[in-house]
Amino acid sequence: MSHHEIHRVHRVGWLRAAVLGANDGIVSTASLMIGVAAANTPHAGILLAGVAGVVAGAMAMAAGEYVSVSSQADTEKADLNLEKESLLHDFECEQQELAEIYEQRGLAPPLARQVAEQLMAHDALGAHARDEIGISTDGDAQPVMAAASSALSFTIGAALPLLIALLFPGDKLIIAIGISSLVFLALLGGLAARVGGASIMVGAFRVTFWGLLAMALTAMVGSLFGVAA
Repeated sequence: MSHHEIHRVHRVGWLRAAVLGANDGIVSTASLMIGVAAANTPHAGILLAGVAGVVAGAMAMAAGEYVSVSSQADTEKADLNLEKESLLHDFECEQQELAEIYEQRGLAPPLARQVAEQLMAHDALGAHARDEIGISTDGDAQPVMAAASSALSFTIGAALPLLIALLFPGDKLIIAIGISSLVFLALLGGLAARVGGASIMVGAFRVTFWGLLAMALTAMVGSLFGVAA
């Protein structure tokens, strides 16, 4: 009977992007509105700050992700082009280099040489990209998709405290946004940990802790400036 382990490492990329975007959306929007509310700003002004924060944050996340993924793609392309040149002009040396890599991983020299020869006969660039550089030749980096996904996850996260602000005007707004945002963050951290196979309690705690710290600091700043005004 065959045995197949269920690995979670393939989820790391999209999980990280989704959690990071939603987490930033909740924390930044909730903190912004709490800080503005602590400065005794009218409800309309708090909502305006929240909406502006959603738009600015989503665009910042999209731009940052686009630039990051594009830079990664450019670097990988440059490395692949360099490897192509090396394979074209010094194939034997590249083969020896690959064999040495396999030797360092535990293969006997004759077997390492044989593996290098067979893999390079099948796909020389792919073998070197994978085992020497540590990248894929498939061109997985998609800047536009990454930017759109990041902006979407941020917007979804930011919509939660914004909705709470619409439902709870008045003196209860700060408490309502703070408590609900911490609950959202705990659920988000726990879900991310569950999908990633980590401790749910640890995942929920670390996300909630930093969210609480951010909201407390912005509330303090808003209160100080509100008193000064």
